[in-house]
Amino acid sequence: MVTKDYYTLNEVSEILRKSKETLRRWDRDGKFIAEREPISQYRIYKKEQINLLLKKLSIDYEDTTDNTVIPNQNYQVLELFAGAGGLAVGLEKAGIKCAALNEIDKWACQTLRENRPSWNVLEGDVKLFDFTEYHNQVEIVTGGFPCQAFSYAGRKLGFKDARGTLFYEFARVVKEVNPLICIGENVKGLLSHDKGKTIEGMISILDEIGYNVVPVKVLKAINYRVPQKRERVILVGIRKDIDIKYQYPKPHNKIYNLIDALKKGELYDSNVPKSAGSKYQAYKKEVLDLVPQKGYWRNLPEDIQKEYMGKSFYLGGGKTGIARRIGWDEPSLTLTCSPAQKQTDRCHPEETRPFTIREYARIQTFPDDWKFIGSISQQYKQIGNAVPCNLGQEIGYSIIAFLNEYYLKLKTSDAKIPVAKP
Repeated sequence: MVTKDYYTLNEVSEILRKSKETLRRWDRDGKFIAEREPISQYRIYKKEQINLLLKKLSIDYEDTTDNTVIPNQNYQVLELFAGAGGLAVGLEKAGIKCAALNEIDKWACQTLRENRPSWNVLEGDVKLFDFTEYHNQVEIVTGGFPCQAFSYAGRKLGFKDARGTLFYEFARVVKEVNPLICIGENVKGLLSHDKGKTIEGMISILDEIGYNVVPVKVLKAINYRVPQKRERVILVGIRKDIDIKYQYPKPHNKIYNLIDALKKGELYDSNVPKSAGSKYQAYKKEVLDLVPQKGYWRNLPEDIQKEYMGKSFYLGGGKTGIARRIGWDEPSLTLTCSPAQKQTDRCHPEETRPFTIREYARIQTFPDDWKFIGSISQQYKQIGNAVPCNLGQEIGYSIIAFLNEYYLKLKTSDAKIPVAKP
């Protein structure tokens, strides 16, 4: 049951597992009527009406989902744009072996080597590496490629025309390695980038090099044991000679909140360790001292709102990340690379400060023993850019299920296994 007095449209959408558009339609049709926040006129809902609807819908919050799959043999992954290892850790937890990782950031590379001395970390620009030694040696290629400088630009953008972009490098490596499956991940905004032509071009290129792309999907981290409202686009390519259907991991019923990340419970068996972290400047601390849990700039007196926000006060949009204090009983908003930026404040629920390094890592579901190398700002950057480990693990299970089925089919047929093992 819900406990606080009022909930936003976004919060009710998560509680009821209904889309925001469905809730808006119910409001218009008089089926589930929202009130209006006095200043912004945004939809808000009383806890009593939510609890009544929960009872009516008989929603069960027990987590009945289990995506766990045991690999039938050793599966290996080559990861590009590996960062500090969020996806790699997740795939490892699922049971997938790491053949090699490429990353250009020297601090992230040091982090990877510090935590996994046995991993083959290839430091440097991906453009400088030849990956043909992994041809038919690994089943999986993954990569969180940035989409900057990739534009369809009104022409048929083929593999060669994409040269100079990081997606081209991802596709080049896939072509060189010839894996059974490739997984790309990116921010949700990729879907709308260049009016959808960017993702269309990427799908076209993967098709050109011999891969069918599974319908692209946005995975919400909160549905995969991550206490954070992070969304990632997942681009899955299956080699065209393979007639096995890939299934995305099933979402979990239970949603974890900030308290689950920072306190002893189901996610972690101890409270979050003490660690270093950024601090707010004196004036900013004075302002955020006035903001309650789950509050933001609209909870400030109007004169302070105008002074703190400056020109942003008169612009449209909710600007819900400004002067935002996270509540214990909600997932964190998406972590950024810098915890004290004005437009994306993520203030601790009780203390007026940004989250520390270890708190950041917990929200991204890194293990407590995963060390980050570099300055405080470098560590925040590594964590903020990472794929949450638990999301990576769930994706890993879905890959293992696909590969298990593939090899089982090969075993019961006369087909030759195309991936040779050393």
